[in-house]
Amino acid sequence: MGGALLVCGTASDAGKSLVTAGLCRSLARRGVSVAPFKAQNMANNSAVTPSGAEIGRAQAMQAAACGIEPEAAMNPVLIKPAGDTSSQVLLMGKPFADATARSYQALKAKLEQPVLDALAALRERFDAVICEGAGSPAEINLRARDLANMGLARAADLPVLLVGDIDRGGVFASLVGTLAVLDADDQRHVAAFLINKFRGDATVLAPGLDMLYDLTGRRAIGVLPWREGLWLDAEDSLALEAPAPAPAPPVGRDTLDVAVLRLRWMSNFTDADALAAEPGVGVRFTRSPVDVERADLVVVPGTKATVADLERLRRDGLDVALARRAAAGAPILGICGGYQLLGRRIEDDVESRAGVVDGLGLLPVETVFAPEKLLRRVSGRSARFGDAPATGYEIRHGDPRPDDGAETLIDGEGCVTGNVIGTSWHGLLEGDAFRRALLAWVAAERGRDWRPGDVAFADVRERRLDVLGDLIDEHVDRDVLDTLLADGVPEGLPTLDLRRTACSAS
Repeated sequence: MGGALLVCGTASDAGKSLVTAGLCRSLARRGVSVAPFKAQNMANNSAVTPSGAEIGRAQAMQAAACGIEPEAAMNPVLIKPAGDTSSQVLLMGKPFADATARSYQALKAKLEQPVLDALAALRERFDAVICEGAGSPAEINLRARDLANMGLARAADLPVLLVGDIDRGGVFASLVGTLAVLDADDQRHVAAFLINKFRGDATVLAPGLDMLYDLTGRRAIGVLPWREGLWLDAEDSLALEAPAPAPAPPVGRDTLDVAVLRLRWMSNFTDADALAAEPGVGVRFTRSPVDVERADLVVVPGTKATVADLERLRRDGLDVALARRAAAGAPILGICGGYQLLGRRIEDDVESRAGVVDGLGLLPVETVFAPEKLLRRVSGRSARFGDAPATGYEIRHGDPRPDDGAETLIDGEGCVTGNVIGTSWHGLLEGDAFRRALLAWVAAERGRDWRPGDVAFADVRERRLDVLGDLIDEHVDRDVLDTLLADGVPEGLPTLDLRRTACSAS
């Protein structure tokens, strides 16, 4: 059976996903057969595997780092929030149950064995499996039935690499504190530390690393420097809090401004990543009606709660801004749930159970929600954009039905009315020919002297993955990593005992 390692973080967004991808790319470049794994992922950014399974988009990106196709076993449990209190739970890529935060805890008993079976199957087929934790292992209120962090480490006997984000401050306290609140059997699995997002002179950090070892008996096996532009297939909207990378200089005289509506239950907002990779294209997420009216292109992205986000758009006046934009002939692109809410009517007895709801009325489309979720990869050609080839994937319960005779976008899919376009296809903008034809059309409609770049988006992704691999190769002790993969949990690691240092009330 192949070796495995679990990458945990002291907090969400500490860098687990990118560190995991970097480890995968580093190993793959050395000829190691490697696969990613995340037992339980909570994210509305997802991808469809070749077999029609839905997994977290971060795991699909990590599979690309390994040079392999994604599969359901890489993310056996996916939780997709669909409201303030409810989520859809997918098991091995298919809808399994709807759950609240409380009811999900009881559901975990049914999920544990499939999770362990998925990991074991990957370890049988690959030399190494790099597992990613979820949130923080220090969430001790959730430890009893943990599937993704120390529960997984103990059940599968995995060594744990604990990642801390020094850019947030307090990294030593975060690392020591996370270790200290774990019970002794959990602590035994925490084998080493990794410090992420360091700015400055590493020699200044050295005394702290020595003290970290003195306190815990564990080494920091690497310090990854801060790097701009490591924004790759983000897992959740936390990534949007960071400033977006500045666009590359334009090829023509002008730039294009793309405004993506920041929906509350936004899903697959990574669809906009390919736009941002084009020279002279700036992408920002916004809820400003002024931005909606002024941008060169407005994208209404996917959503896991179409009706709820439609209500919020109306409450915030964004429906009026979109209507004004459409009346002025300014380009609008709706994707999946965004396409559905641009239509005339939504009939939803599945997701929101709201029944019949009026849409924004910008496209002659009626959407009916079906109990079965459609999950598939798709391809075709777009007569609207010069017969450009188009590929993507569908993840939806809603079935948009354009009026008879309405113009479609791709071989009968989607809908076009004036300069308002809708499509159910995620990943469509990753296709270079389609994306560039779309942006050229936007530039012409807006009177901009903008021209596309000549670098394929697939190559942009590969370069970003290589940067992650380079960070691991240059700043992490690979010998220690190889030893952990080969030998598993080290023997004799000390335990921190909070009970010995706890203060008594006087």
